[in-house]
Amino acid sequence: MVDRECLIEMAKDALAHGKAGTISQAPEVMKIKADVYTDDARFEQEKKLIFRRMPLMLAPSAELPNPGDYKAMDAVGVPVLLTRGKDGKVRAFLNSCTHRGTAIAQGCGNTSRFVCGYHGWTFNREGELIGVASREDFGEVNTDELGLKPFPVLEKAGLIWAILDPDSTLDINTFLSGYDKLLEGFGFENWTFFESRTLVGPNWKIAYDGYLDFYHLPVLHADTFGRNIPNKALFYSFGPHTRVNAPSTVLPLPDGLNLTELEEKDSSEWPTEALMNGVWTIFPHISIATFYGGARGVMISQLFPGDKVGESFTTQMYLSERKPTEEEARGLREQFKLLEYVVQHEDYGTGLRQQRALDAGMTENVYFGRNEGGGQVFHGWVQKILDTANDDLNSLFTPVQQAAE
Repeated sequence: MVDRECLIEMAKDALAHGKAGTISQAPEVMKIKADVYTDDARFEQEKKLIFRRMPLMLAPSAELPNPGDYKAMDAVGVPVLLTRGKDGKVRAFLNSCTHRGTAIAQGCGNTSRFVCGYHGWTFNREGELIGVASREDFGEVNTDELGLKPFPVLEKAGLIWAILDPDSTLDINTFLSGYDKLLEGFGFENWTFFESRTLVGPNWKIAYDGYLDFYHLPVLHADTFGRNIPNKALFYSFGPHTRVNAPSTVLPLPDGLNLTELEEKDSSEWPTEALMNGVWTIFPHISIATFYGGARGVMISQLFPGDKVGESFTTQMYLSERKPTEEEARGLREQFKLLEYVVQHEDYGTGLRQQRALDAGMTENVYFGRNEGGGQVFHGWVQKILDTANDDLNSLFTPVQQAAE
């Protein structure tokens, strides 16, 4: 159940700061070594110790709404297959046939079984090996031991997380630190998957820094949408995950509402939709932002490191709150197209220039101001996880009591 009490407290905090013309600030300016964005050895450690150990949000539930739906994808060099079984449960597997290792699925679709295109071994949606081609000639094998290799997986708040380590003992609920109870305010379980695309960007941390930063909005985005937007932000962190919001009324709210108008009503009457503005980041690689182009929609940005330290890939997934009409679809498409330009040419264009400058090796440090608390939290958690052994990962996060399903 959504944690409305916490959402309301954050809205009240935004109102108070808006009236006072203030923001909450980090204790001091943070200085970090510039080579965190350029060092090859560190980059390989980040892929191994963060992206191969932390839960990754691999798909919204709306991308696999029906039994039989599947999605094959590459995540940090790991071929992953997500499936929704006939029981309605989502599972995650290594997308690799247990005969010779070939990927058994490509793209997205709906099927009752997966047939390997190399020798015809067949698996069901639950990952079980149900068919060995020419079995009488192949010889005896124990099919119970030759199912697809499963990954830990959890579906919560209309989002699907998996850990790319079959032997991981990290509890995904613990990792979420109660943040999923806030994300439930979107109601993503009932949304419609609209469109997606993939963009190329700089080092994954340079790209992610931008999602945690309102400081740049009126400067970098002056010619698109940011000229009259203040550069102030509020940060609310739940474990490694951070919501970035603005004081009072800066970001869009439904039906022309603004937070100050909500004060005239009892907080029990505040619509949950009005409490979900801002940018919601999920460590280590997800950003969720709301837009009102044609209809209410969100852009989920899913960021992965590339093969090189200075390269990343971001899949932008656009979801609509409901199945759009033709007119609404046109508006959503126009909004999504604008966002492609803003991110690819303004955000990532700047990030790639930053990458080239840092690659020259003559910048020793970069800085995050007291007004850039989100970036400070993010980089602090990156280092904390790099420094933590497998057996101690659960202790990093605050366990949250989960209500019975």
